[in-house]
Amino acid sequence: MSSTMETLLSRQSVKFVQSPGPTEAQLDLILQAAVRAPDHGAVHPWRFALVQGADVPALADIAVRVGLAEDRPLPEHKVANARKWLSKVPLVILLACRPDPNGRIRPEESHLSVAAAVMNMLNAAHALGFHGFWSTGLGTYLGSMGEALGFDPLDDHFMGYLAIGTPIDAPQAAQRPDYRAFVREWRRDPAAV
Repeated sequence: MSSTMETLLSRQSVKFVQSPGPTEAQLDLILQAAVRAPDHGAVHPWRFALVQGADVPALADIAVRVGLAEDRPLPEHKVANARKWLSKVPLVILLACRPDPNGRIRPEESHLSVAAAVMNMLNAAHALGFHGFWSTGLGTYLGSMGEALGFDPLDDHFMGYLAIGTPIDAPQAAQRPDYRAFVREWRRDPAAV
């Protein structure tokens, strides 16, 4: 089996990571992998913001503030869990989508492109010896969360956080389902042709 296949088949999400995170050169490779995602119509919908080091824990404070402003306070236990999670994370990539401003390409396709870009980043990080975790918690679905994080409120749709670093604890092998449970073969109906 090729090393590429071994990388793909051994990747798993790891939430609790710490330093070291990617170097500048490694981060450059991770982001280069992101923009190789499928992109119908060459819309380039990917919008990312890098949060590193001492700035990472402030993300929890922003989510709390936005939740209170929208009269949708985040549960205290969720805030405590987020603070614990972010306390050691060396790098968070904020994720957003800017769909086609001309409406030529359906917004759903741009969202799929951003999701593919995130998967590329997770695979690239893993290939470089790191682990990552894509979170859609911490206020992701609050209406003004993206704006609070510096994304354009009219054009960008905030899609969450991608944490990347070195696992705090050795990852345990994840139990994966048998792909055959989700796959069927389709055949045309000769009578319908």
